[in-house]
Amino acid sequence: MVSKMNMLVSMVFLGAAIRGCSAQTSHVVGDSLGWVVPPGGPIAYSTWAGNQTFVVGDTLVFTFTTGAHDVAEVTKAAYDGCSSTSPISLQTTGPASIRLNQSGEHFYICTIGSHCSLGQKLAINVAATTPSPTGSTTPPTPGNSAASLSVAGLFSGMLSVAVVLLY
Repeated sequence: MVSKMNMLVSMVFLGAAIRGCSAQTSHVVGDSLGWVVPPGGPIAYSTWAGNQTFVVGDTLVFTFTTGAHDVAEVTKAAYDGCSSTSPISLQTTGPASIRLNQSGEHFYICTIGSHCSLGQKLAINVAATTPSPTGSTTPPTPGNSAASLSVAGLFSGMLSVAVVLLY
């Protein structure tokens, strides 16, 4: 009986720990629009970004056709002037995933033709931590939300079996 109780207690703590983990978010830039010259002009990506919360550890996914677009991380000055002469990084194969490793402002443009000046540019602000509902902050935890949920579900099921075995 004691070993069954130890197993139950271990499962409860492990399940609680897994459920308490927060996973990073994968942001598909522009949602269904993708990474293209926006038909709505330069406000399309700023509007999209304004509805997102970015934290260190999140990933930006730029969905575009290879050869038709690219994505370059640039300085603020290069972003403002749509200059691609000295990009911080350049990805030419779509879709491109960029992990946000530093807090602060980040700027992205398409370097093909006049795409940037037509509005294919994105400016975001990345927070170091995720704000909690109470106003305090918690550090981000690496992980995959779908995997965390399925593992939590597995332990929840195991907990149910353990409870049945105890009685």
